[in-house]
Amino acid sequence: MSDLRVKHETLRTIVADYQSALVCFSGGVDSMLVLRVARDVLGDRCAALTAVSVTMAESERREARALAEGLGVRHEIVESRELERPGFAANPTDRCYHCKAELMEMARPAADRLGLREVLLGTNLDDLGDHRPGLRASDERGARHPMVAAGLRKEDVRALSKELGLPTWDKPQLACLSSRFPYGTEITPERLRRVDGFEDGLRALGFRQLRVRYHGDVARLEIEPHAMGRVLEPDVRQTIVDLGRAHGFTFVALDLAGFSSGSLNQLVGIRGRRTPLL
Repeated sequence: MSDLRVKHETLRTIVADYQSALVCFSGGVDSMLVLRVARDVLGDRCAALTAVSVTMAESERREARALAEGLGVRHEIVESRELERPGFAANPTDRCYHCKAELMEMARPAADRLGLREVLLGTNLDDLGDHRPGLRASDERGARHPMVAAGLRKEDVRALSKELGLPTWDKPQLACLSSRFPYGTEITPERLRRVDGFEDGLRALGFRQLRVRYHGDVARLEIEPHAMGRVLEPDVRQTIVDLGRAHGFTFVALDLAGFSSGSLNQLVGIRGRRTPLL
């Protein structure tokens, strides 16, 4: 049996042992795999919960609904108000702690109401090495991380998702829109809408893995290196500049380092973290 098959069977066993579960579901590659496995082994003893807010791209809201419907699982959609939590909008280095705390404080009561025993997150092993204060919030509130327990890394998640025929297997990496703002830069609904609109426009132009980083009047674009040549084609370049200005940015800059998930964490001194509760 291949290593991937072993990890798949291990993941199924771990989830089955939970007896029933609510999966925190963003519609990304990680939570999609956890939800699929939960559905396979728990049947109607599992459900999905998606927290929507101004920090979630509108396109991701629509896709999460469609993906959960495609799996045929119960899908709870709740309104998150993390922007109203003290300490979040100011965008401190532990911003993600407040966001995950908000999610867990909605997920646990929802699980109890539905008669479900555990709350599951789509954390994988590669998530443990970055600056992720949100994991501390989920640990403190008793969330489970079945893919960590099964030893899955991001490449395993994508490979297994492809093997299972999940449409998210090659989906670009996701992060909430708040991650586009340097720590210490205030997050507001208006600024979030500007970033979301610009990114939607870039995706409509055919760019897949990207970020629009907010720097006041400047939008710094992170795009995969192989796509940079197209960005600089005269017609495309002008379209992007016009798009940025339409969303309130005076200047549009291309980051020559290319796309990097969590690139603003380079400004944070703390990189490591303990292994979460399983």
